[in-house]
Amino acid sequence: MSQDKTILVVGTYDTKDDELNYMCDCIRGQGGNVLSMDISVLGDPSEPTDYSKHDVAEEGGSSIQAAIDSGDENTAMQIMARGGAALALRLYREGKVHGVVVLGGTMGTDVALDICQALPLGVPKYVVSTVSFSHLLPPERLAADIQMILWAGGLYGLNSVCKSSLSQAAGAVLGAARAVEAPSRYKPLIGMTSFGKTILHYMVTLKPALEARGFEVAVFHATGMGGRAFESLASEGAFACVMDFATQEVGNHLMGCLSAGADRLTNAGATATPQIVAPACYDLVDMVGWKPLPDRMSHKPAHDHNRLLKSVVLDADERREVARTHAEKLATAKGKSVFIMPKGGCNEWDRPGADLHDAEGLAAFVDEIEATLPETVTYIPLEAHINDAVFCDTVLEVFDGWVADGTIKTA
Repeated sequence: MSQDKTILVVGTYDTKDDELNYMCDCIRGQGGNVLSMDISVLGDPSEPTDYSKHDVAEEGGSSIQAAIDSGDENTAMQIMARGGAALALRLYREGKVHGVVVLGGTMGTDVALDICQALPLGVPKYVVSTVSFSHLLPPERLAADIQMILWAGGLYGLNSVCKSSLSQAAGAVLGAARAVEAPSRYKPLIGMTSFGKTILHYMVTLKPALEARGFEVAVFHATGMGGRAFESLASEGAFACVMDFATQEVGNHLMGCLSAGADRLTNAGATATPQIVAPACYDLVDMVGWKPLPDRMSHKPAHDHNRLLKSVVLDADERREVARTHAEKLATAKGKSVFIMPKGGCNEWDRPGADLHDAEGLAAFVDEIEATLPETVTYIPLEAHINDAVFCDTVLEVFDGWVADGTIKTA
């Protein structure tokens, strides 16, 4: 088997030496190459790693002695996180590594999140953690394409249970490095947010229309993690334009449980990326479907989307708060911004006669948007529903104007 890919294996080699070396051996056994990085502070590995803890700390502009002298494990590990992220990115840019796998408990996972965020989309990045998928992990720290494997039975020492997780991780990261098709960037990319076609239809029209204009379109499912990936890429300036039409996660962060992070609806603006915004599903917040609703929401109309997800309808005052938050976030934008307000409703359940329609609540949101949206944002009201053809026509009219005047770069 060709040894064509090199995996960076990262962890605290002073306490998890056996487990990390087991993963290294698994990768080599499949024909891959390994570079090892030690992010420990106090102890030493049984054998020298390719990049020592001293190398890591110094890469981040500090030293192991400074970490020790801090007398605080949190401060020390943040020193290692800065160095680990900088070193991993440098090794990738130099063509020395093609993927990374990081092993850890809460300490190692904290560092792992920084390392994975430092690496571009398309670089395989795996975290084997005792707290994988946990609510301890804030969405804004998750890289757009991070992969996590639960480290079962792996708190201390090797055993047949944890070897199952470690060997799968080793195979997964090497296989991903061999198979990955990284983003090509040969066409300018548009980032769009939406939900499924049963509730929102615009992407069915807009995606082929934008592709015919020479653009690539990536549609993100705005249910927390999708919005997080969207914001992560927007913060990197990855998009030529964003069409952020499903902003429900703004309300989710305020009142629901599926947050995409406090910075939702801000990163395109922070990078001066042109943005067209609409408030699809602003009237709903998502809750965990298999849990009882909290008392404050138990009296509200709700829709059981499936066994995982339940959407609760906001009242007029809550919608006003969501509208103000939209306006506050858009006020920070450095680039051109347009806000399209479909006054006929913002999802398929929000039509006259539909189960979740609330005309008073819709009017309250519109009133608050019109009162608080800053002058720096172009406001386009539509006497139509978001799923009507005029919405897509309006989006394309704005988009084509921005292409014509050079606001949107075509190369």
